[in-house]
Order: sequence, then C-alpha cells, then structure tokens
Amino acid sequence: MTQPIISNDTVVFGLLALALGFIFYTSSIKTGFWKKFYKIVPAVLMCYLLPAILTSSGLISDETSNLYFMASRYLLPAALVLMTLSIDLKAISNLGSKAIIMFLTGSVGIIIGGPIAILLVSIFSPETVGGNDFDAIWRGLSTIAGSWIGGGANQAAMLEIFQYNPEKYGGMVLIDIVVANVWMAIILLGVGKTKKIDKWLKADTSAIETLKIKVTEFTERITRVPTLNDYMIMLCLAFSAVGVAHFFGDAISTYLTNSFEAISDKKSFLSFLGSAFFWMVVIATSIGIALSFTKAKNYEGAGASKIGGMFIYILVATIGMKMDLGKVLENPGLIAIGFIWITIHAGLLILVAKLIKAPYFFLAVGSQANVGGAASAPVVAAEFHPSLTSVGVLLAVLGYVVGTGGALLCAYLMEIASSLQ
Repeated sequence: MTQPIISNDTVVFGLLALALGFIFYTSSIKTGFWKKFYKIVPAVLMCYLLPAILTSSGLISDETSNLYFMASRYLLPAALVLMTLSIDLKAISNLGSKAIIMFLTGSVGIIIGGPIAILLVSIFSPETVGGNDFDAIWRGLSTIAGSWIGGGANQAAMLEIFQYNPEKYGGMVLIDIVVANVWMAIILLGVGKTKKIDKWLKADTSAIETLKIKVTEFTERITRVPTLNDYMIMLCLAFSAVGVAHFFGDAISTYLTNSFEAISDKKSFLSFLGSAFFWMVVIATSIGIALSFTKAKNYEGAGASKIGGMFIYILVATIGMKMDLGKVLENPGLIAIGFIWITIHAGLLILVAKLIKAPYFFLAVGSQANVGGAASAPVVAAEFHPSLTSVGVLLAVLGYVVGTGGALLCAYLMEIASSLQ
C-alpha cells in the first residue's frame, strides 16, 4: 500500500470540504465559463471526480482513511432520516410498478452480463478468463456479482462460498470500484439531460412530477426561518436515530447470526440478514418514515432535507476517494470484462425502459440500487429531487434480498462459460 502525502483524516476532510465548497460556489455562478461548464458536467459528478483526482495524484488515499466509514455509517443513516421525514408514502405508491421492473431488469443484466462478458473476452484473450481451482477467474468475478446485485455483505458471501484466492482478491475489488464508479459517473451525466432522455424513451413522468409538486408545495407552505432550536431538534432526531439504528442493527444482526444457521452460513440465501449495515439502513429509513406521520415532518420547513443533502454530498466525496484513475489500465483484460459486463447491464436497462416507457429516473435508480447499493442509490435519487431519496433506499434494500441468490446464479453461469473456452 502506497502511503499518501496526507493521511491525517482531519486534513483530508478539510480538503474534501474545500472541494465541495469550490464546486457549489462555482456552480452557483450564472454567467461565463462556469455556467457553460456545469451545463455539460453536473455539479454532483464534480463532487465525485475532484476527490478521485486527489486520490489519483497520491495526495490522499481511501486505503488510509476512515472517512468513507464515517460517512456511510454516521452521515448516511442521518441523511435517510432527515430526507424521509416528509415522505409521502401514498404518492410514492402511485409511482407504480415500473421502479421494481427496472430494478429487476438491472439484476438480470448483472446475472447474464458476467457469463456473456467471459465468453466475449475468451475469444481474443482466453488466458484472461482462465485459471484453475481457487485461482479460477470466474470465482473472483462471483464476488463482483455479489457486490453489484446486493452489496458488501453479498460480496463477502460469494468470497466465502467460492473460496477465491485471497492474494488475488484485491484485483477483483479494483474492478468492482473502477467499473461501478465510471458507470455511476455516466448515470450522473445523464441526470442533467433527463428531459431529453425521457422524451427519447417516450416515458410517462406524470407520477414523478406529481410527487415532486406535492412535496414542493408542502415545503413552501411550512417553510420558515430556522432557529438554533430547530437545528438542535433536527440534530437530536437524526443522530438519535443513527444511534438507535446502530444499536438495534448490531443486536439484530448478532442475534440472527447466532440463532439461525441459515443466516450465519455465508453460503445461504438468507445470509444478508446477518449484515449489521443492512439493518442499520432499514431501521434508519423506518424511523424517518415513522416520523413522517408526526409533527416532526414540519421540520422540512426548517431545512431538514437540505441538511440531509449536505450529508449525502459528503458521502459522495468519500466515494470519490475510492477511485484511483491511474489504476484503470493496470489489468486491461479484467477491466475489459468489467466494462463489457456493465455495458450489458446498461443495454438491457435501456431496452426495457424503451419498451415499457419507463422514465430515466427509474433506469438510473434501478441500476444504482443494484450496482451501488444503499450508499449510492439514495445519492442518485436525491439528484433528481430530494423527495425521491426514499425510492432509492427502498430499492437498495430489495437488492440485499435478491443479492445472494442472483449472484449464485450468475457465478454458476460464469463457471459454465469459463468451461466452454
């Protein structure tokens, strides 16, 4: 592991804050160069790319930092509470079945994309997809399937099941991070062109627009100048919920793992229930939804979702730290498999979206609920509108449910594809 120039997390966090401040300041300038620049490159993509550039230059490194852990375990659940505080469940239910269809399409794209990518790459580079016993490439790729359908817990389950050589596992993690983050960047580029994409898809966006309007009208009706008291109550609601989510998440995870063999067994379909992170996300979201039925939802008028949004952008910056742009071409063969794989996933999503006339929002969030999981799906959803954050969370939770089973199927298909070369 190469030591970065700056390894002090306090200083690294200051650099990330500086980068975010620079992006938001320049994106607020409505004339000249910056106006033209942000018309092409969305601000949220820059929030991801600048930290990636800092990592690639060797100035900072995710490998020596705990900031992603802090952002994903503390700020993400707090953001989920603050951004679901004013959720309108009835309006979300009116979004219909297209969100689920696009999510499942994304899962199918991952399942069939892996074996197809192996078959294609084996034509011109059979050594890339070869390997014997526990060095077999398909075993390593199974961990990526777990990550891209479910998340970290499912990825660990695939490593446990197929016993890929631990010394080579780091290369698979690299492919996962590089390809997933490049795809996320492409999705974020599309957010700025949503209207054009929806027009091409001939999508009916009325339900999404209705939800946005309802939330906007509600926010305008209750908007007030926030006081210190408001901020302290929101701090209380958000981080008390984080504490509760962690306490019960750890307790439930430990109890289920110790009590049920089907959950403690990493090879089991139900192993995701042993993930403390899964329960943390579920509990934090549930608390936010519960608060939406109380007067606490009026704190949206004091800027609850804006504070949640600030936490989400810090998370985006820490995700960006994971991307070392200089490593993209380190293993071109395996990287090629990754990009072919994600291209099949994307192509299937576009095809189905076109057939069922699904909005780009469902395509983007359905994809990220698979590939990015609970850390990325809310980020992408919130970029469309803060009121849509909960849709990303709910689909990401669904990803945990289908993750292990889907990844197992993908792995067996990849084993067959590898044997055909």
